[in-house]
Amino acid sequence: MCGICGVYNFGTGAAAGETELRRMNALLVHRGPDDEGFRLDGPVGIAMRRLSIIDLSTGHQPISNEDGTIWIVFNGEIYNFPELRAYLESRGHVFRTKTDTEAIIHLYEEHGRDCVKKLRGMFAFAIWDAPKKRLFAARDRVGKKPLCYFAGNGRFVFASELRSVMAADGVPKELDPRAVDMFLSLQYIPAPRTIYKGVRKLPPAHTLTVESGRVSVEPYWDLPLDEERRGISLSDARSEIRRKLTEAVKIRMIADVPLGAFLSGGVDSSIIVALMSRLSDRPVKTFSVGFAEQEFCELDYARELAQMYGCDHHEFIVRPEMAEVLPKLAWHYSEPYADASALPSYYVARETRKHVTVALNGDGGDENFAGYLRYVAMKLAHYWDYLPVPMQKAISASAELLPEKNAPFGTLWRAKRFLRSAVFSDFPSRHLKMVCYFSEEDKRPLYSKTFMHALGEDLSAAKNYIGESYSKAAGLDFVNQLLYVDMKTYLPEDLMVKMDIACMANSLEGRSPLLDHEFMELCFGLKGDWKLCGVNRTKWILKETFRDMLPDTIRKRGKMGFGIPLGPWFRVELKKYWEEHCLSPKALSRGYFDESALRALWTEHQTGKRDHGYRLWALLMLELWHETFLPDGRILK
Repeated sequence: MCGICGVYNFGTGAAAGETELRRMNALLVHRGPDDEGFRLDGPVGIAMRRLSIIDLSTGHQPISNEDGTIWIVFNGEIYNFPELRAYLESRGHVFRTKTDTEAIIHLYEEHGRDCVKKLRGMFAFAIWDAPKKRLFAARDRVGKKPLCYFAGNGRFVFASELRSVMAADGVPKELDPRAVDMFLSLQYIPAPRTIYKGVRKLPPAHTLTVESGRVSVEPYWDLPLDEERRGISLSDARSEIRRKLTEAVKIRMIADVPLGAFLSGGVDSSIIVALMSRLSDRPVKTFSVGFAEQEFCELDYARELAQMYGCDHHEFIVRPEMAEVLPKLAWHYSEPYADASALPSYYVARETRKHVTVALNGDGGDENFAGYLRYVAMKLAHYWDYLPVPMQKAISASAELLPEKNAPFGTLWRAKRFLRSAVFSDFPSRHLKMVCYFSEEDKRPLYSKTFMHALGEDLSAAKNYIGESYSKAAGLDFVNQLLYVDMKTYLPEDLMVKMDIACMANSLEGRSPLLDHEFMELCFGLKGDWKLCGVNRTKWILKETFRDMLPDTIRKRGKMGFGIPLGPWFRVELKKYWEEHCLSPKALSRGYFDESALRALWTEHQTGKRDHGYRLWALLMLELWHETFLPDGRILK
């Protein structure tokens, strides 16, 4: 696991500067505290910081091919590298190390840019091919490992983190208003956008080539969008799920450093820990995080599973005073990011790193097997569509009479959110209404005239973004269509970003067996009704497959999510903190919001009229980003 960066002066031919490269690389030290490496070759400079996981003694990067004409910097883990190495040695390649990194560069020699199609793992890498004067970069299929870049003025700059790209010479720091608008809807800024105009993220499952003065970005993988594999029998499907997930866990337990697992107490992480326990000859080290507020805490479930398998279990409580770490989080994310579970994720990663260097997790179970309650809501909306229009209008009107102060994720809150989304006839609008922080109706009165002018009065970017994935999945059954959308949006742009930053900020490697691309292809090819069975039996086939490995209390429990008690925190412990940052003269001068509307939002929350906890969190993270990276930033200067 590493952080990588580099520059290529493809337009000018000027020599890459070591000072600039070292400045960029120094900002990635948390991603790789064990080692660093540089390679300067005329107009190209590449660098890395290394967190040693495999081949601790000889895995120094950058690594070259046999004659030193092709060089690579690599971030990630390739789990099938032993097989790749055997294949490449049979082709005559000579290995100098035992690392997976070296396998990639020889694979590139054999297959060129198609080498990525043979990799099984998580990765972001850059290869400098001196004979071809080509810089080739790629990102893994699901987006576990990040890669940001800037191309302009005859230069190409890349890095694992946006902050490192912005430290290069000549990269403009011009804020993108559209990115801010999408952030407030989605809680993240989706690729290829970043918060800065002209600076991009390489999307998952894409390659990038800089050659002959051109920068080209191409996709190389997608989930299977045909119906052919949905003919498998239920019995065979369960057998394949069990076999393939066991294999995915087994290959992710290979490491030359201490290894453990995150254990939330939910179905997904419980299955991963159960499989690890059966594959290990020693107790699995498990790590759980909880809250003093019991309605948000899953520690009892995690503890039960850990006791069942004799794990070496560790627990940690997140308290509101721990929000003092928020400026550090804003620094690590490098752009606005508002998934509030970033806070407990950071702390559980920090505590885990005290004991191990690698931790497996249960990410991907909800997307593979329809675990989110919004899938239930979207399925229920099918029945809504059959109701007479007058009845729909009457029920929707009644939704406005439900109490607003019910805390997020409570029964009344969910009912009102469902009814407000069901009035939309198109799936993208319904989907967005169920997941958004600020809907279009919320944003119009909140935005200032200046910001609305900067956006051209168009607030549909988030809906269009969701709609693109719906269009691609139009031929699938309804449940798999929903899963495809989340696998292309929420999973890579929110969850993978959170896991990568939380872990790498603490020099910890996170591994996700449920996101093995071969396992995902298998699961995606199964009938949607096996995942969301009936109206409300989520993850049905997963739970049935591993019924013998889970206690009934975990297998039968509903989805809880990784929420935190923001509503009460912002009324007590974090009240002054929010006011000092978001209602300061500097914050109010940025030009995003109408001051009276912003204060009204705050007052509604303080009086208990409505619970705006998650919206307030998004506004706070936007301001903390500004204070960290663009303190004098305004929409119009």
